Amino acid sequence: MADKRIRRKPKKEEEGGWKFWLQTIALTVAIYAVLFLLMQFVFSNDKVSGPSMQPTFENGDKVIAFRHTKLSRGDVIVLKAPDEPGSFYIKRIIGLPGDTVVSKNNKIYVNGKKLNESFLDAGSKLKEPETSIYANKPYSYTYDFTLSELAKESSEYKQRYSSSYLKKVEKTNKVPAGSYFVMGDHRTVSKDSRIIGFINKKSIVGEVKWRY
Repeated sequence: MADKRIRRKPKKEEEGGWKFWLQTIALTVAIYAVLFLLMQFVFSNDKVSGPSMQPTFENGDKVIAFRHTKLSRGDVIVLKAPDEPGSFYIKRIIGLPGDTVVSKNNKIYVNGKKLNESFLDAGSKLKEPETSIYANKPYSYTYDFTLSELAKESSEYKQRYSSSYLKKVEKTNKVPAGSYFVMGDHRTVSKDSRIIGFINKKSIVGEVKWRY
């Protein structure tokens, strides 16, 4: 009977194979760890849900928001929904802390000056459903208001804030310190600061920088 010989791989070759797989696993873990840290502290990956930011963003658009950026009027941000824990909204900053915000004749005035809203121009192509209460209004339509009036008359504001807080807003007619007044670009359908109130800086996830 012929001898059966089993050829064994050289020891160095076996060690090389193990090292390759260990290095591959270590690299994969490192990549996921870096991505996790980036998502936690640098940027946020989010998806637009609903039509409230049309025409700037459409339902289903995916966006990247950067955390800890310096916020300015006109920036689009991702924020934690104050009325729906666990949900997020995408809105545009209209009023900064200390600003006065007034809506008159479908125009927004900040600190007494009409706000340049060129980003709304493309909205002329949007049409509201015939059954909508805004059917005969431009998509950018919003009722007249001042911050004092919202603080005094809005039932949503009364549910959300203390009477002392509202009295201060009513008296100053200004966005409170550490807070922002936000609106959606599709004004007739957007649930924004006209309803949900001022957005605390701590509730802002980040500024939207990219869409993909």
